[in-house]
Amino acid sequence: MRPSTDAEPGQRLDWSILPRLWPYLRDHRRRIALAMGCLLLAKGAMLVIPFIMKHLVDGLNVDSGVQLAGHVAVVLVAAYGLARLSSVLFGELRDTLFGRVTERAMRTLGLTVFRHVHQLDLSFHLERRTGGLARDIERGTSGVSFLLRFMVFNIVPTLFEIAVVVSVFLVNYGPSYALVTLASVIAYGWFSFGATEWRTRFVREMNEADSVSNTRAVDSLLNFETVKYFGNERFEAQRYDVDLERWEQARRRNRLSLFGLNGGQALIIALAQTSMIGLAVYQVRTGVITLGDFVLISQYMIQLFLPLGFLGFVYREMKGAMANIERLFDLLEVRPELADIPDAPALTVRGGGIRFEGVSFRYQAQRSILDAVSFDVAPGRKVAVVGASGAGKSTLVKLLFRFYDPTAGRILIDGQDIAGVTRASLRQAIGIVPQDTVLFNDTLLENLRYGKPDASDEEVADAVRMAHLDEFLAQLPDGWQTRVGERGLKLSGGEKQRVSIARTILKRPPILVFDEATSSLDSRSEQAILAALREIALDHTSLVIAHRLSTVVDADSILVLDQGNIVEQGSHRQLLAAGGRYAALWAAQQEQQALPPVPQ
Repeated sequence: MRPSTDAEPGQRLDWSILPRLWPYLRDHRRRIALAMGCLLLAKGAMLVIPFIMKHLVDGLNVDSGVQLAGHVAVVLVAAYGLARLSSVLFGELRDTLFGRVTERAMRTLGLTVFRHVHQLDLSFHLERRTGGLARDIERGTSGVSFLLRFMVFNIVPTLFEIAVVVSVFLVNYGPSYALVTLASVIAYGWFSFGATEWRTRFVREMNEADSVSNTRAVDSLLNFETVKYFGNERFEAQRYDVDLERWEQARRRNRLSLFGLNGGQALIIALAQTSMIGLAVYQVRTGVITLGDFVLISQYMIQLFLPLGFLGFVYREMKGAMANIERLFDLLEVRPELADIPDAPALTVRGGGIRFEGVSFRYQAQRSILDAVSFDVAPGRKVAVVGASGAGKSTLVKLLFRFYDPTAGRILIDGQDIAGVTRASLRQAIGIVPQDTVLFNDTLLENLRYGKPDASDEEVADAVRMAHLDEFLAQLPDGWQTRVGERGLKLSGGEKQRVSIARTILKRPPILVFDEATSSLDSRSEQAILAALREIALDHTSLVIAHRLSTVVDADSILVLDQGNIVEQGSHRQLLAAGGRYAALWAAQQEQQALPPVPQ
């Protein structure tokens, strides 16, 4: 796959990228050496062909006075065929050998970046643009292949061929041919690089116009229902046509600039070849060189300028590839703010008791979320946290999972500070049923098994029964193999929540967290989900974040959080009897539920 050029005008080729790629290549040193050997043999075979043609022409020229013997002619013809075959075979062998090197480098680098991105903090993922990040990773890994292949298959052999041809001309035919060749190559390279820099802005304009028109089309098609509701098909077509007009004009400017580049390159090649051929014709007529020498010089000129024809393209694309690889390495240099301490032990869970000890937290210096919050969740008990939106309830969950570290205070599980244990063991010990269940665009079975990827079908079936999902699965024509669509959009809110519950059951964690797990459900679905939650929460330590107070009346203890502080704490009955903030919230929600329906 060819990477698109993203290099800025005037940006130079950053050769420091190559040493940074070496760690991904050094395990294939022998294969690289063999590929380079095949490259030189293939190019050497091509460079021998003009000499063979020279001797054949001189031997067949009746005016030369040197007639080839029959067997010599046969040997030269066979040598010609062997050289042609060798060039192709060694070229194919080079591709085969080096192809594995580039593919393994792309795989290793892509996996390294993928793992690294998953290790970065939640703050990074909240700020990232998923499309842009995926584009940087794809273009960066593709840029590795492009850069290496063109370095090995175009730049290196072209430089080698220029050196050999100039040397042959200098040794066999004097400095005239060598100087013309060298001057033409330098002029060609100077013009190609300069013209490529000049037309980079036209390429960018074309790419930007193409991206804008594609974005417009995709956005319109994704929202086709809205377009239909408002009858704005003509309006959408007009907006799309404006973008297409920009793209058309940008394409025209790019095509004209390409004409200028190709025309200038063709002029330099024509002048060089005309000068060489003219000099050769003159020397043949004056007897300085033979007709075979004329053929040799002509062949070398053709062979030399053929790869140079791609020089402008290669230069522009190498700049783009290096820029894309640079962005990939910049991504690898992003370091997570949170990390395991050196030699951190794994969390050892005995009863699963949780303790928040003077925990304060703020996302920004001016915005305090939690202020010295302290509470305990005894092993096997159920504690609920309620409060208005923005009180800091969900932040407690993020801190427990150690997506962030507290600004002050600490969190302990069975007496172990979670900042001193590995994050992997911490998160393995906690299962969560989130407010917004997002599923992968895969089958129901694979989404269920995500809680325990190596689970057997029997274990999955048990989890499905406990989550009361078996009746729903029985209604589906494809059963477990039903695909749920992107982000699980083919399922209702209640169905997605049951899938979430089932995979949490499959994980079998000692600590359970329910983060407003029923907030978006209707009353019937909510009761079914609550029954399933109560069943799986038996004998587990449970922390429940809730907005609807009716879902937590059975909690052993209820904490009322307001503006980052715990203002009340107790059982449902105790808090109602106290007549404080909880009682007011309860009365308000009961009154809202009792309101009659609005007349139609």
